[in-house]
Amino acid sequence: MMDHGEAADGGTPVPNALPAGEQAAVAPRGLDPGRWVGLYSRGERTREETMDALGRELLNSIPSTGLSQGEMEESRGLHRTLLLLLRLSQSCPFGETQEKCSQLLQALQGRGIKTPQQLGSGPSSFLPVEEILQEGAESAQRRIFIEAFVSTGRVDNITMVMGLHPEYLSSFWRTQYLLLRMDGPLPHHKRHYIAIMAAARHQCSYLVGLHMGEFLQAGGDPEWLQGLHCAPQKLRNLNEINKILAHRPWLITKEHIEALLKTGENSWSLAELIQALVLLTHYHSLASFVFGCGINPEIDHEGGHAFQPPSPRSCDSSPASEEGVSGSGGRDAMQEVEVLMERMKLLQECQLEEDGVTQEEMETRFELEKTESLLVNPSDIAEHSLPHNVLCFVEDPSFGYKDFTRRGEQAPPTFRAQDYTWEDHGYSLINRLYPDVGQLLDEKFQVVYNLTYHTMAMHRGVDTSTLRRAIWNYVHCVFGIRYDDYNYGEVNQLLERSLKVYIKTVACYPEKTTRRMYTHFWRHFKHSEKVHVNLLLLEARMQAALLYALRAITRYMT
Repeated sequence: MMDHGEAADGGTPVPNALPAGEQAAVAPRGLDPGRWVGLYSRGERTREETMDALGRELLNSIPSTGLSQGEMEESRGLHRTLLLLLRLSQSCPFGETQEKCSQLLQALQGRGIKTPQQLGSGPSSFLPVEEILQEGAESAQRRIFIEAFVSTGRVDNITMVMGLHPEYLSSFWRTQYLLLRMDGPLPHHKRHYIAIMAAARHQCSYLVGLHMGEFLQAGGDPEWLQGLHCAPQKLRNLNEINKILAHRPWLITKEHIEALLKTGENSWSLAELIQALVLLTHYHSLASFVFGCGINPEIDHEGGHAFQPPSPRSCDSSPASEEGVSGSGGRDAMQEVEVLMERMKLLQECQLEEDGVTQEEMETRFELEKTESLLVNPSDIAEHSLPHNVLCFVEDPSFGYKDFTRRGEQAPPTFRAQDYTWEDHGYSLINRLYPDVGQLLDEKFQVVYNLTYHTMAMHRGVDTSTLRRAIWNYVHCVFGIRYDDYNYGEVNQLLERSLKVYIKTVACYPEKTTRRMYTHFWRHFKHSEKVHVNLLLLEARMQAALLYALRAITRYMT
């Protein structure tokens, strides 16, 4: 966690230390890293003065003839400074700072310094960069970007993609900020370590790398980053519940809770455990969003830059070129939209006539949908080896999602949502043990569930509530949660097979998501609508896992 000092020109406090991973960004001949802090001020004058002073000092530290290859390789501080300048030149929400960082990089190039180049194109490999980084972004989006920048020192790629939905991003940002940076039962460095443990379960090197930097910035012991075996036993004891929550949350019992809370040297308090469980479910679900939206590595992290001109393959101009729907494909996509519109309209009309359906019939429809979900598996799974910096945080890597019930196997009992609801049970338990978080989580669930622009592809004035509910309830279905009052026949009516494949992959084994899966569902819909699907997935998945964990705690307490 960053300490915060007062902004030089009043207003919200700004960091008085460098953002995660940049503490050692020292250029040759003594450029003081603490002086970068002025760049994160809200005040234009402070940023301008800081940038000018740093530019002069950096250029003065490098001879006009440049540096030898040996000097370049030895200067780790210059390397980090160049990466910081590259990142600010691309993602700083203040235009004049962006421009000056670009100019400084060009001036250094003029002195023979090999400067880094961005790999890939923008925050996502699935979404065209011009759709994410729109000129004159609406004020609500820009305000959140500025808030992120002045309080954490960066506007990361997740934030940029979520910025397509500013109302949701605002709620997400407040929740994550509270979880990671505000007062709470767990020390800040341990919160980031738990985030690493959670992200590693889904092989999410993006989140692992991001929080390794944050862990060190918060004063964490670098030795712990050698792997889970180097962490304190108390954190290692979370491994079992982390593994189950990530892949098969229905297996969590009160015995798992009891094992962590039992008295002893490495025991957890109930308040600490609640915070840990919220962090674990938050980062399992966020890994789904990272893979579901094809989030690119941060520009200053491994895989986000190169110190030589990038090859054409590594710098694809825009994913949009592969996604155009024209000719017969375009007509088919248009027809899919019209069919979906008609089905939504019919279902909304039929809801008035559903009063006579028995509970047995509703249960049968759920079981049918749950059984059919077994057959929804991706055919083009992306297999890749686990990088060591992720694998070292994973024990039992072969443990993964297993369909909630398979033919011939004894199924765990279905979780009836009415028996343990978020509104009546989970919310109050979290709020009692970890104040404020329950309120923020509840707001976040509500915002995404009700989020609508009354548009669908090229149509306006559309009631999308049935479609949103089908997506949410399908995610809960694949995790074994049933709503007594929901007609699961709607899921089959509204979710085409390619969308079901995508939803199940992103929710259950996100590391297997491919760009092809993303492009093959809703081919005529806007990218912002596909991101909306991912937000529903993220929150539905998080709520499902939390319900299982909180029910186990309630059973332990009673």
